[in-house]
Amino acid sequence: MDVEGYARRNLKRGRASQDIISDLADRIVEIKGISREYALSFAKAVLVEVTATSDFTSDILTYEKAGVTMGAFGVGSRGTGDFYAHRKIAEIIGKSGATVGVEDMDDAGVVQAGGQFIVCTVDGMHSRLSDFPYLAGFHVTRATLRDCYVMGARPVMLFSDIHVADDGDVAKIFDYTAGVTTVGELTGVPLVSGSTLRIGGDMVIGDRMTGCVGTVGVADHITARRQAAPGDLLLMTEGAGGGTIATTALYYGYQDVVDRTINLTFLRAADAILKSDLLGSIHAMTDVTNGGLRGDVHEMAKTAGLRFIVEEEAVQGLVDPDVYRMLMDLEIDPLGVSIDALLIIAEPDVISKAKALLSDIGVTSSVIGRVEEGRAEPVLMRNGKEEEFNPRFREAAYTPLKKLVEKEQQDFESMKKEVDRAAQAAIAKKMRVIERLMS
Repeated sequence: MDVEGYARRNLKRGRASQDIISDLADRIVEIKGISREYALSFAKAVLVEVTATSDFTSDILTYEKAGVTMGAFGVGSRGTGDFYAHRKIAEIIGKSGATVGVEDMDDAGVVQAGGQFIVCTVDGMHSRLSDFPYLAGFHVTRATLRDCYVMGARPVMLFSDIHVADDGDVAKIFDYTAGVTTVGELTGVPLVSGSTLRIGGDMVIGDRMTGCVGTVGVADHITARRQAAPGDLLLMTEGAGGGTIATTALYYGYQDVVDRTINLTFLRAADAILKSDLLGSIHAMTDVTNGGLRGDVHEMAKTAGLRFIVEEEAVQGLVDPDVYRMLMDLEIDPLGVSIDALLIIAEPDVISKAKALLSDIGVTSSVIGRVEEGRAEPVLMRNGKEEEFNPRFREAAYTPLKKLVEKEQQDFESMKKEVDRAAQAAIAKKMRVIERLMS
């Protein structure tokens, strides 16, 4: 619970200070199990700090509010709202001079230094794995390594940032780190640095955990999405999912499926590709994560400016059977959820060789589609007919709570206008401060 946010909201509603302090103390006692006397002192101190930091008018200390919440806009939910917000972030950053920058909406960023491509990527742990720190650390590390590999880079180090709320057990950071280093040690990529903090310091109570793991890699040839070309085929490997599938399994009571996600199949496959002489002939690679194929193919088509056609039947055979059965039981779209498969985009002869190479190391793969000239769009072939293959507002609802949230309809177009306004205000502020500091 964010006690600072609670106090701010209630002050804005015009509630009396004593009422806010009393109610907040009740919640503090409930969560922290401390005396009422101490809780009242705690609540009073919170109110003093919140009052002292309210009603600022300085440009630096205020921001243009969009009036649209993260949840309502679907930020982090790997759908159209999330993709839209990320494109706004790219606008705020602007042209960075990177070889592959945020405007490319790719899996990682790339700069050149010392004659090599330096690749950097970071992934946040799955928010619903707070109570399962080892799983959280394991899956986020796989995710960041995947993003590095699919840019054609060899990972050379990992970094970690872990935040646990004030009442969380210290052991969470240890179990999380064990999950991170399990993957790191098995792939030969060391965890070299990081940060460990409390979420919100004293102002967030409870035991929530969040964090991220990043990777730095080096490459001689990059496989960015924009390099896809007409005539290319899409080769996809088998996938059993990662943090998202593990979360689905946990919160729907399919604990046995969690074990299916504990594997290094993707990393073995990507490593084999990088060590082969095929890498220089591969146009692009990605991992099937962001909103599933629906999200990734949509973003690839947009970035490459080409038509991407996906065969639904071919994809179904590449989802782990136990995972697929669970998704079907729960009426979750396998095309709209992260399954952590490797997607390789290249000319047919290269795809044929890549498929053979993967088979030699025991990794199943199949051609699931092709790239064509034409309007930049994703297309799904279902029962021999072309259908739209766009991402939904949020990725497929994969927990009971997400299914409830998904039913809440929002006016996306109206929200976009407010988000645009707030993004433009942030750009204007950046330019004002830059101008001031340069004068």
